[in-house]
Amino acid sequence: MKKIILITLSCLVFSLGYSQSATYWQQHVDYKMEVSMDVKTYQYKGKQELIYTNNSQDTLRRVFYHLYNNAFQPGSEMDMRLQTIKDPDGRMVNKVKVDGKEVKESRISKLQPNEMGYLHVSNFKQDGVAAVAKEVETILEVTLAKPLLPGKSTTFTLDFDGQVPIQIRRSGRNNKEGVELSMCQWYPKMAEFDFEGWHADPYIAREFHGVWGNFDVKLTIDKNYILGGTGYLQNGNEIGHNYQDAGVKVSIPKKQKTLTWHFVAPNVHDFTWAADKNYIHDVVNTDFGTTLHFLYKNNPKIIENWKIAQPKTVEIMRYFNSFVGKYPYKQYSVIQGGDGGMEYAMCTLILGEGKLEGLIGVIAHEMGHSWFQHVLATNESKHSWMDEGFTSYIEEMALNELSDKKVENPFEGTYKAYVSLANSGKEQPLSTHADRYDENRSYSTASYVKGCLFLTQLQYLIGKENLDQIVKRFYSEFKFKHPTPNDIKRTAERVSGANLDWYLIDWTQTLNTIDYAIKNVESATDGVQRTGVSLERIGRMPMPIDILVEYTDGTKESFYIPLRMMSFEKENPTPAIKRTVLKDWAWGNSKYFFEIPKSKTSIKKITIDPSGLMADVKKDNNTFEIK
Repeated sequence: MKKIILITLSCLVFSLGYSQSATYWQQHVDYKMEVSMDVKTYQYKGKQELIYTNNSQDTLRRVFYHLYNNAFQPGSEMDMRLQTIKDPDGRMVNKVKVDGKEVKESRISKLQPNEMGYLHVSNFKQDGVAAVAKEVETILEVTLAKPLLPGKSTTFTLDFDGQVPIQIRRSGRNNKEGVELSMCQWYPKMAEFDFEGWHADPYIAREFHGVWGNFDVKLTIDKNYILGGTGYLQNGNEIGHNYQDAGVKVSIPKKQKTLTWHFVAPNVHDFTWAADKNYIHDVVNTDFGTTLHFLYKNNPKIIENWKIAQPKTVEIMRYFNSFVGKYPYKQYSVIQGGDGGMEYAMCTLILGEGKLEGLIGVIAHEMGHSWFQHVLATNESKHSWMDEGFTSYIEEMALNELSDKKVENPFEGTYKAYVSLANSGKEQPLSTHADRYDENRSYSTASYVKGCLFLTQLQYLIGKENLDQIVKRFYSEFKFKHPTPNDIKRTAERVSGANLDWYLIDWTQTLNTIDYAIKNVESATDGVQRTGVSLERIGRMPMPIDILVEYTDGTKESFYIPLRMMSFEKENPTPAIKRTVLKDWAWGNSKYFFEIPKSKTSIKKITIDPSGLMADVKKDNNTFEIK
């Protein structure tokens, strides 16, 4: 009987473990698009065929598309947001004088009909039958001709016509560096539907979410334009412009006015391209299987920087491959375009006229998104800290590793930025939707900075070796999926064995801060050589505590106080220094006392968190020093 019970329990455990991964699902799309661009009017027309597979358990009666270009019209939601937010994006406003005072004026509000953007859909059909499609600014609401059952596929066809706006944010034409076409978020894009439902967010200048799938895109444009972007060019020997095979000479008849560029992009969740008549196109082959393309303006002032940046880009990608996991595509393109830097599938659009250090830094960051967003496709609107923060983490790690002057903690500035925001009274929780932040500064610091510190503090909590394993395992298990905050937390728990639910909650869902203090250091009164140390938790957020004691004779000793709710003991991060593990500290007790087995007169300094990896918001009470 016992044997039967054991076998039954074993099967049940296996079944439950398997069901966790077996119940995950995500929708799938296959796009085919044929597009024609008029470079005189910056208007384009296209046809789209989309095979949509419903892998959910829901019967779908409506679907939603994004029509991002419609945001670039006077009176749009993006325009209104610009006019009401306290610190509008400087790229999106003009500074004007009104009654002697400087006022920030929305650039969108001043767009003329031939300067604004639009994207309209017509002739929408489902499996050849007309469906009702309603345009609601940047969202297309489609009532299906017939319900889409679980596990079934259907084919949507539509015609679309668009106008490329003067570049104000990301997508657009004729930006300040003279790039003619930055074509991101330019086509009718299926919205994401997942276990939470539809994510049909209006576009008000934040970032994106998309459905995994395959793209087959044919772009017809004036033959003098050079393109770069997502996917693999299928007809390079017809196009030329350094896309042709070695030894192939491409001859385009003088009478021919256009070229059709045919791209195929497998297993991505977006498609982006850029075009300019004066691009230089350099190709760099690597020894790890990825071809790098660099497209930048033929501007003598920037060519040297772009040439120097190319081998640096190879080294940065090599580091990411080693640190996170292998980049899964055969090409990556670094393209001058955009209004700063923005990541897209297999490419980035960046400004290209800055200093070399800035150019390499933005390449490192945007290319890092190829791991944290374009392979690990988090919902950037709901969890911007996961893509921006984790990318910032690997960016700083890479730049420090490749620097001639490495530093012990490359995140010192990141901690200072977070502490400044936390003490400003303007912080909002990381769980805030990206569109709902009161100020751009609050959004940026939360996403890039506090999101980065989620990982650096994991190093403090569970150790560097565990953190390195977490990054690799997270990538391995969730690539080509849509991971959530709980997924990174569970990965960390599986690797380390620590309980970390409290950490995810406090750091990402609340404004609880870390503030520990050394309240008192006193000699024993019974004549025995020992020193009592009183600590206090002032902030709401708990942490395990590392303490370093420096003695007057030059020796050092460390003490470690585990956090009770973690049920975990960290390995000694500095094995060369003797460490004593003390009794754990429970959150319900804000005070803690321990003894150092030496006299107070022999102590030079006591420091909480000598590594600087704990984001304590008031560092001045973290040390006790006898001078």
